[in-house]
Formats: sequence, structure tokens, C-alpha cells
Amino acid sequence: MPSDSNSHQASQRETQAQSKITNSKTDSTNGKTKRSFLNRFGRRSFLGRAGLLTATATGVVTGVISSPFSFNKRGNIVQAKEAVRSRQFNYEQFRQKAYQVRVQAAKNLLETDIPPHPTNGDEERYPNKIGSDSRGLPHNERGEVDLNAYNSLTKALTTQNPDDFENIILGGGRTLVNPQGPLAISLEGTNAALIAVPPPPALASANRAAEAVELYWQALLRDVSLDKFQDNTDDSKVLAAVEDLNKLSAFYGPKQNAYVTPQTLFRGSVIYVDPSDPSGKTAKHVIPPGILEGPYLSQFLLLDIPLNTQFISPLIRTPLPGNDFLTDYNEWLTVQNGSNFGKSIQYDPTRRYISTVRDLGEYAHIGGAAYYGALLILGSIGAPLSPTNPYVKSKTQVGSAATFAAAHFQALLLLAPSRAIRASYWQKFYVHRILRPEAYGGLIHNNLVNKTDYPINAEILNSQALAHTYGKFSTYLLPQAYPEAAPLHSSYTGGAAVTAGVSVTLLKAFYDEDFIIPNPVVPDPNDPTKVIPYSGLQLTVGGELNKLATNYAIGRGHGGIHWRSDGAAALALGEEVAISILRDEKLGFNEKFSGFTFTKFDGTKITV
Repeated sequence: MPSDSNSHQASQRETQAQSKITNSKTDSTNGKTKRSFLNRFGRRSFLGRAGLLTATATGVVTGVISSPFSFNKRGNIVQAKEAVRSRQFNYEQFRQKAYQVRVQAAKNLLETDIPPHPTNGDEERYPNKIGSDSRGLPHNERGEVDLNAYNSLTKALTTQNPDDFENIILGGGRTLVNPQGPLAISLEGTNAALIAVPPPPALASANRAAEAVELYWQALLRDVSLDKFQDNTDDSKVLAAVEDLNKLSAFYGPKQNAYVTPQTLFRGSVIYVDPSDPSGKTAKHVIPPGILEGPYLSQFLLLDIPLNTQFISPLIRTPLPGNDFLTDYNEWLTVQNGSNFGKSIQYDPTRRYISTVRDLGEYAHIGGAAYYGALLILGSIGAPLSPTNPYVKSKTQVGSAATFAAAHFQALLLLAPSRAIRASYWQKFYVHRILRPEAYGGLIHNNLVNKTDYPINAEILNSQALAHTYGKFSTYLLPQAYPEAAPLHSSYTGGAAVTAGVSVTLLKAFYDEDFIIPNPVVPDPNDPTKVIPYSGLQLTVGGELNKLATNYAIGRGHGGIHWRSDGAAALALGEEVAISILRDEKLGFNEKFSGFTFTKFDGTKITV
């Protein structure tokens, strides 16, 4: 550590000053030695007052303390009396306010009704647990779970005893992801059990088959450029996917005039519990504002992210075409048992903009700056703060890290995902335990190759998606974009999607959703290391944030690891977590504030 060049001189001055204080002084009249200031009060007492003297000097300069000492003479002794501040802060009142805010937040939570949490019934319906997630546990040659192992998992989830979690029987080297995490009590926002999601599609349903058809097409179209996803496309695979999906009886993805089109293909959706059904069993499918407008990819995935004096490039590392996994049955079974097969992704050495289905799947696999990046981009493009921000119309103040400015928003963006993950994982482990798409693909493969009789809906078995998959890969297994396939927790609801939902909702609450994105771009289809201007419909902050959230959610489907309903329900779940955090945050503000106003994924305006 470098030394201070003035420290020696300062030390000498301090020593000389102390020497003058401590030297005895002789009274010329009586020859008696006067007691020094230090002798009277003691060294510690003096040092304490020396600190006060220093503080006093500072206070005088800043105008905090009006009169540091008053002096009264008693004989030859000067005594100091500490002054009282001219304006005393009411510490007790402030402490009581903090207490009351916490009490009110707790009271609000306690008074919230517990909604119903219906399941799709698959876990009870199938004694061999074929409709439930069991990856990571030991399985037989058909991929059916060892029931003793499955029971060791459900025992831990039932008792919630940490020791029981350590006794779960695993089948390989991979471990379960954070099953006790949802049991943590969040001090910000709502409790996980107070948010409802509708039950996911049942194993044998036409809805589950429809989501599977879409996933098989996502795998088949991984290397197709995103610019082909528009209504004037000439791509034969895109057109075949559209035709196949339109034959399904229960596909709830985006449509135009009741039909899937190239422009709506693989675009995002959101699922809420239908408020008109008190049982909580009915799903309400919505398309968020802005999702179907303009390019497939959100502008927030294509713009440079300013970070102080640096920029984060949107160019990403992309896998080479043909990186598909779990198409071999032994490889599939090994991964179901919780082991890795030893394969890895081969990457293109040239970084580029997200420009294919596979690219977006990889972005959703590894992740990026995403929502923090979107916050920084919003500042760089001049997006106004929300009109309800109390400092927008102030003539004397601005917000800062404490309240109502980017640094405050950043703090909430970093906190919120962990709270949303708790809510999502609670649904995963403690309510639904739904099988992953890769496991569903194993059921299909066993039915068609090994002549098992699993309850798979005929709409997937008769689909062109399955026929084309077998023609390309010589298997009925669902090709995965990631060698490890899905993480070891169940499918519903999506963890990545709930993070997207909570983060994008917060951003919409902080900024003006109606602001038009200036100078939008799209990847150059002839050279994806560049972007070119986009000149179509105007793109708004709100619409492109919605698109960012759904891009990320659907991106996990591009990887093969999530159903559409996983992400769609998780986006609504994350939105509700964000609302609960904002509601608690609002209780503590001193500013005159009418509330956070923004547009939900279902298009309705809300003020928190």
C-alpha cells in the first residue's frame, strides 16, 4: 500500500500539540502547578472530546451544528457542555414507520386468499409414474422409474426434512436442482403458495400432443433463418410446419384469423388461470401486445448494451448446424438416469447476431445480459421514465440509487429473479412434477419401436413432424439442442420463463411503454455478423419487452427442454411476483406517488 507523503509531518504536529497540553504550567502568583486538561479528564475522555471537536469543525462548515459548546468558568477550570442540534431528527418516529411498513406488508400477505392448486392428475393416474418427471433417478430399460427411488423423492418433498432430501435415491452423477429452494420464505413479495397457475396438459391429451408436434418442428427447423418466419416465406419446412399445426384440435399458440401462419409460428403466448372458473382448472390463453408485430426477435437482443465506458456486444457464440443430441436410445436412457453421455456442442468460431432457431435456443440455454441489458438500452435510446415516476415532473429533484432511478431499478431486477424462481420451483416440485419433453419422446419411441402401449394421443403419432423427424434422425425421440438435455427438475412451470416474466414486468413498470424504439434493426440474412435497418411497423418499448420475454421462454422450447405451456404459465407467474414486489416496495416510499402503472401480458392496464 503506498504511504502518505505527509504522514510523518502530521504525526510530528500531533505529538507537539499533545506535549503542550500535557505539560504542567506553574502559576506565577502561588507557585502551584495547575492540573492539565488531560490530567483532569483522562486520556480516553480527551480523545472522545477530540473526536467531537473534529466533528464540530465539520458541522460548523456544513451548517449542521449551530453551537458546539457553551463555556462556564468555575474557578480556573473551563468546562464544555455538548450542544443540542437545532433540528433533531425524529428517530423514534422513523423507526416506527419502518416497523409499520413491515407489519402492513405482512398483513397484506396474511389476508391474501390461498387459491386452488389443481393438478392434471397424471401422478395419481399412472402407478408407474410415466406422466411425472423422474429424470436423475434410476430407470429400467423402458425408461420407467424405480418406484423406490421415486418414493424417496416424494417423501422428502412431503416431510420437507433436510435429512430426507439427502436420502433421495439417484441414478447417476447429476443432482437435483434446488428442491428445498421453494421452501425459503421471501421477505419481499408474495408467498409462492399464493399464486395460481392452471394445471398443465395431461399426458394423454390432445393439447399435450399439439405441444409435442410444435416441439418436433422446432427441432426440425433449428437451422432455418428467423427471417423466413413471415407470411411471404418460401421456406418449405416452415410451410409444412404451419400446415401440420393447423390440423391439430388443441393447439393454443398464436394464430391470425384462427390459423397458424408463418408470421405467428413459434411466437410467444401467456397462460393465466381463467378468473371465471373458481376451481382454477381452466386456462386463459392470451397473446401479449406487440408479440406478432414486426421481426421475430426483440430489439433488446439486437442492440449494443452500454455499460459505462464499455459496450456489451449482442453478437453471440452459436452452435454449428447439426448439433442435436439424445437421438440415440442408449444416450437418451443414460441422460434419464442422471448421467452425461460425454458429448458437447461444437461452436462456430465466428460470433454473430441471433439469426436462427438454433441460435435463440443457445441464447436461452446459456443466457446473456438480457433484462439488465434491456435496462441499460432503455437509457441509451432515450426511453422516458414511466409517467407515474414522481420525479418526472419535479422542478427541484431527480431520483437516484435510493428511489426511482436506474440504479434503484437495477437492484430490484437483480433481486426479483430469485423470488420468482422460488415460486416456479414450488410449482415444479410441490404441485405438478410434470415430465419433460425428452421423456415424452421416449414414450413415443417405445410405443413405435418396442411396442409398448403408453397413452399417447394419436395426433402426435400421425403428425408430419414425427414422420419428418424419423426420416432425418432415424428415431422417434425428440432431438435435443443441449447434450445434457433439461436440468433435473420438472417441466412445469419454466424457471427461465418466470425470470423473464418478473424482469420484463418490472421494466414495463419503470419506463414509458409507449415510447417508439428508434432505428430498429434486423440481422442481415446474407451476413448474420451484421444488422440492417428494419422499416416496418413501429415497435414500442412495451411490445419489444413482451417479445423479449416470450423469445426467451420459447427459446427453451427451441432447445427441446420445455413445453409451450411451461413458459406461457411461467410468464404470468413471474408477472404476479413482480406485482407483489412492487406492492411491498411502494409501502416504503416518502415521495408523492400514485403507483406503478403498466400493461400486463393480457393487455389490461394495472396500477400497483
